[in-house]
Amino acid sequence: MQEQWFAIRTKSNREIPVSESLEGKGYEVLCPRYSIPAVRTSARTASPVVRPLFPGYVFCKFDVFVRLPILMIPGVMNVVSNGRIPIPIDDLEVESLKVLVKSKLPLGPHAFLKAGDRVMVSQGPLTGASGYIVETDCRQLVVSITLLQRSVCVRLTREWLEKLPIPGPAVPRIDFRRAGSIHP
Repeated sequence: MQEQWFAIRTKSNREIPVSESLEGKGYEVLCPRYSIPAVRTSARTASPVVRPLFPGYVFCKFDVFVRLPILMIPGVMNVVSNGRIPIPIDDLEVESLKVLVKSKLPLGPHAFLKAGDRVMVSQGPLTGASGYIVETDCRQLVVSITLLQRSVCVRLTREWLEKLPIPGPAVPRIDFRRAGSIHP
C-alpha cells in the first residue's frame, strides 16, 4: 500500500518531541508552527513565543498498515480515525499548508470554515496554495484541514487570487434576516 498523510494526536505540548522522533525514524513529518510577540517581562527578554498551528496534532506520511512503530513513540496518543479506521488527509490540503509555512508570511490559527469561495493563489510567494475566501474584500486565505476541522489564515493581496472552477463543498447559507429561510 502507498503512504498517505495522517493526523497523529499527541499528548499536550508534545508535538515537537513527537515530530522529532518521527523524523528520526525516517518518516515525512509536518508540524507547522507560528510565532506570536512575547510579553516583555523585563527590558532584556522579549523573544517571540513559537506555538504549533494545530495544537495536539502532528501530520505524518506513512503506510496505514505499518503504524505500530508510530503508536509506540512516547507522546503519541493515536492516529485520528473513524472508529478503528485511520482517516487519511487529502494531499492537496497538506501541500497547501506546506506552501503557506514555507512562504514566511505572517500566519496563525483560524476558525474552521465550511462556506465561501474556493480559490487558488496564482501569484506571489503562495503560488499553488488553495483555500477559501474569508472576508468580502478577499484579503485573507484560509487553508483548512477538513479532517480536524481546523484552519490556518494568512493575509494576502487580492490580485494574487484566482477562483477555482471546482467549487468547495456546498453548504447552505442561512439568511438571518428572514427566519427559517435557507439559500443553497
